[in-house]
Amino acid sequence: MNQPQTMPPPPTHGEPVLDLVVPVFDEETDLEPSVRMLHAHLRETFPYPFRITVADNASTDTTPLVAARLAAELPEVEWIRLAEKGRGRALRAAWSRSRAPVVGYLDVDLSTGLDALLPLVAPLLSGHSDLAIGTRLAPGARVVRGPRREILSRGYNVLLRSVLAVGFSDAQCGFKAVRRETAERLLPLVRDSEWFFDTELLVVAERAGLRIHEVPVDWVDDPDSRVALLSTVLADLRGIARVGRALARGALPSERRRFPAPAVAMAAAHLLLYAALRPATTDQVANSLSLLACWVVAQGVLGRLPLPALATRLAVTAGSLAVLRHTLPGAGPHAGLAVLALTQLPLLLARLPLGRPPTESATS
Repeated sequence: MNQPQTMPPPPTHGEPVLDLVVPVFDEETDLEPSVRMLHAHLRETFPYPFRITVADNASTDTTPLVAARLAAELPEVEWIRLAEKGRGRALRAAWSRSRAPVVGYLDVDLSTGLDALLPLVAPLLSGHSDLAIGTRLAPGARVVRGPRREILSRGYNVLLRSVLAVGFSDAQCGFKAVRRETAERLLPLVRDSEWFFDTELLVVAERAGLRIHEVPVDWVDDPDSRVALLSTVLADLRGIARVGRALARGALPSERRRFPAPAVAMAAAHLLLYAALRPATTDQVANSLSLLACWVVAQGVLGRLPLPALATRLAVTAGSLAVLRHTLPGAGPHAGLAVLALTQLPLLLARLPLGRPPTESATS
């Protein structure tokens, strides 16, 4: 993709043009070396005044002491402390108090290569785009991480594309920036205060017709990451369900295409998640996990759904895959995907509860 090169002239005053937030929780070991590295990089490469804001969200170790020491020593570093945890809460607080034209954030582990920082910010300073995100899933990105995180990341973004019909490629990369006036417009519409904050911000922005610029990044997984995968995945699924329900009911402002029909969206999500999971596991396990994820989302988007709906769909699809394995033992993953695609048609025609849209009046 083309990288806008036009940049406005540097300001004549010393006010920060970029306010880059580093949200932290119990990061007493990594905080100082990471902030010093980031500070040195910005001093050497960023042509405008900048600020680094350490947003400590309720750390219980010596992180506040480290942050205070850095702020006292480095003139471009500030820190704030919040009484409650939550990355989204920390970003909301730091961005809301900033007067810099561009606000952004990156993860304290610096998994994303800092060479992508200027390309991230440039289209916002030039007025070309409203938001900019780093992406690990676009051509040109170079990523080093384990298979479990790779599968979860790709599966999550596939679910977003199929259920919420998003156009951006990577919702969760901890490397984003936004124009301040755009943030002021979007933050009141974003409800989440934890890990789903990023996704919700991007969905609302895209639906509002704002321009999102993507920058392929070099990214190396942090083996000591403190993210609790299971609880984060469940929270993300609940977030997708909540936002999907709001979009389906027209509760969020939108200038984009209509929200996809729930039955078609769930069927597509099932197939795409199966395709993402199948290379790492068996067809039955991939089918079960993808169906379960879709059902959890459907609970939020379509309302309370009975377990028999899930059981029926699981029985039909698992039976189809079992017949395939019995008939063609050597069939590859694509054969399983084709069988599931054919199985979806009668399920949609039968209007099983898992894919049935809620009954609403014409005026609702």
